Amino acid sequence: MRESEEIMDDQHAWKRTLYVLAFVQFVSAVGMSSIFTFLPLYVEELGSTTGLNIELMAGLVFSAQAFAMMIAAPVWGALADRHGRKMMVLRATWGGALVILLMGFVTSAEQLVVLRTVQGLVTGVFSALTALVAASVPRERMGYALGLLQVGLWGGVSAGPLFGGYVADTFSFRTSFVATAALLALAGGLASWGVHEHFEPVPRSADGHHSFLAAWAHVLSVQAVRLTFLARLLTTLSRSMIEPFTALFVLELLGDEGQTATITGALLALSGAAGTIGAIYLGQLGDRLGHRRLLVTIAIIAGLFYIPLGLVTSVWQMAILFTATGAAAGGLLPTLSALLATHTDPGEEGSVYGLEAAIISAGRAAAPMIGAGLAMVFGLRSIYISGGLIFLVMAFVVGRWLPLTTPAPRASSPTA
Repeated sequence: MRESEEIMDDQHAWKRTLYVLAFVQFVSAVGMSSIFTFLPLYVEELGSTTGLNIELMAGLVFSAQAFAMMIAAPVWGALADRHGRKMMVLRATWGGALVILLMGFVTSAEQLVVLRTVQGLVTGVFSALTALVAASVPRERMGYALGLLQVGLWGGVSAGPLFGGYVADTFSFRTSFVATAALLALAGGLASWGVHEHFEPVPRSADGHHSFLAAWAHVLSVQAVRLTFLARLLTTLSRSMIEPFTALFVLELLGDEGQTATITGALLALSGAAGTIGAIYLGQLGDRLGHRRLLVTIAIIAGLFYIPLGLVTSVWQMAILFTATGAAAGGLLPTLSALLATHTDPGEEGSVYGLEAAIISAGRAAAPMIGAGLAMVFGLRSIYISGGLIFLVMAFVVGRWLPLTTPAPRASSPTA
């Protein structure tokens, strides 16, 4: 009887942790994404004190944060394995709240770029949450758990721009930063109150040293992990090189600037809603069918839906394909994260998802430049066709070289 009660308590503990963290993910995603839509306009309003081109400053506002996160995320991940993952969630949410609050009081675009760089160095909410969930949930339920976390992400990313735009239009750009900081502080408070982590640090090596480089080398020594990281990079490149040019493609189809912003927003909302549904259903499906098989299938489907985006002649055709590709993306992301959890050891979650965050940031930094180059040489339609081909290449690589066998699930989780 006592053993049965302990099992029930363990199940209740990891589920409670998961539900709290999924809500924390939603709140933090609303906050982080609420400023994206008007950042270039805020740069223009601030102006440059050094005489730099406003378009250049607007680009730096985005790229500086991505490059900084690419450098910092693996370090924070390795620290999480030593000192606890909950601590990293609190660092990312409360640190982000402070930095974004300060953005509301800058007086030049240069100051904003500096703070965006600092934001990249101290935040990384999603990777911190993913590591904590991966350490808390039984491995056989990893697809479901990471899918639910993606639901929080997709839901927040869909609602955030609407929230931020409303606050900016009703009050001011600066008020949006204050509101965003409040949301991130709230997310940190929820994690502090609702998550109880029983942390066991990674054992040090016999000589007493366990460097970051050694931790990363151990993770990267597994072929399946390297291939999954490659798949994550290809997924990020494909999606991120398309997003900056969606409004321009809509304008090309419409030939009228009046409705471009509204229709672009509707397309992104459709994609986000489909991604939420995809994350819910496909995350659980991977637990039953196998994450490798599901990844190959979804990548093929994504590629076959992305390629026709370069051939559409109307917005309604684009809307249908955006919905389909959004659903596929919603299934891809938790599947990739679940594969990383499956092929790595308990206690390595921080290092694994820190490296994953660095790869995502690198892809986001490089993808817009790749997309711009394709658009300049071959036209906007070539970006979508290229994105689809990248997914098909990913499906071939994963299907050809990712191992079929997976490690046995762990008996218990190190956190609750």
